[in-house]
Amino acid sequence: MYVPRSIRNADFAGKSVLVRVDFNTPLEKGKVADDTRIRASLETLELLYSQGIKKLVMCSHLGRPKGVDPSLSLRPVAERATELLSFDVVLNDLKAPVTLLENLRFNSGEIENSPDFASRLVSGIDFFVNDAFGAAHRAHASTEGVARIRPAYAGLLLRRELEELGNLLRSPASPFVAIVGGAKVKDKVGVLRALAARADVLLIGGKMSEELRGSSLLEGSGVRIELPEDIVAAESFNPDARIEECDWNKLPDGWLGLDIGPATRERFTEVLKDAGTVFWNGPMGVFEWDRFAGGTQAVAQAVADCTGHTVIGGGDSVRAIEELGLTSQINWVSTGGGASLELLEGRKLPGVIAIPECSE
Repeated sequence: MYVPRSIRNADFAGKSVLVRVDFNTPLEKGKVADDTRIRASLETLELLYSQGIKKLVMCSHLGRPKGVDPSLSLRPVAERATELLSFDVVLNDLKAPVTLLENLRFNSGEIENSPDFASRLVSGIDFFVNDAFGAAHRAHASTEGVARIRPAYAGLLLRRELEELGNLLRSPASPFVAIVGGAKVKDKVGVLRALAARADVLLIGGKMSEELRGSSLLEGSGVRIELPEDIVAAESFNPDARIEECDWNKLPDGWLGLDIGPATRERFTEVLKDAGTVFWNGPMGVFEWDRFAGGTQAVAQAVADCTGHTVIGGGDSVRAIEELGLTSQINWVSTGGGASLELLEGRKLPGVIAIPECSE
């Protein structure tokens, strides 16, 4: 597994450093609603600042604006970062010793990977550090473009992500149990095949389990595939719809399976109990609605209780773990849903391969 060079052995004293962080955080009423992604890069930022650098410039995107959108300004993020760090963070002021640039996606050159925009980002900058694993699968100006025109390094978070996820591909402790949920198989075909080639057991939930039942997609892989035997069915796609628990093959006509049932939860929990390694990505049902959250919650608890090495692959699985207060019981919670899946699928991440390899 390719792991780019680290900031630990670099000398940034007296230099200006641009750090690509992933501060794409949810906002509510002008405040940061969840600071998990900010906290994830604190170690990198504090280490850089402690090295006596001349200037620290951070940059990130937030949401998907079409041009400048004041509601997606990073000002609340800069304020929260100041509260969490040992130094002040000023928004969009290059004269300040530490600044967070305004939302990168306010400029179309970011997503277009414009050489001109990338050059502007590193004007007056000596070194580039990428600590945004959640955006590393995008060939954007701030992830791939700048790494081509300034000496580039990986932040501590980015390296840890590559090491943790890479270990799943190298030598995971056995039995390796992978849990995959969500709505559509087509979005995860690649990672399903990659996991089937390495895992001992695949636990499948969500809408995906319906699409895989009877499918030849994973034939010949040798992995043991566990599909739901019972489901929580709803008369319509509505949080208040009439529901009943039934075997998967006895779903009433016109009804929808919106969660795994009690028997399946028990079976999945039993499998996870003795796992040596666990990787989980995707909910077991429509867990946003309380009446269909039981399956996802049961799996979350089983993963947390597992004594093996546990990794959550970003996305809704992270949300489930956090809502239940189980994050501290997981060995690694990835900050990148899409990036983690692409890495496990075997794809090269543009924001990673643009950073020169190290010998450490």
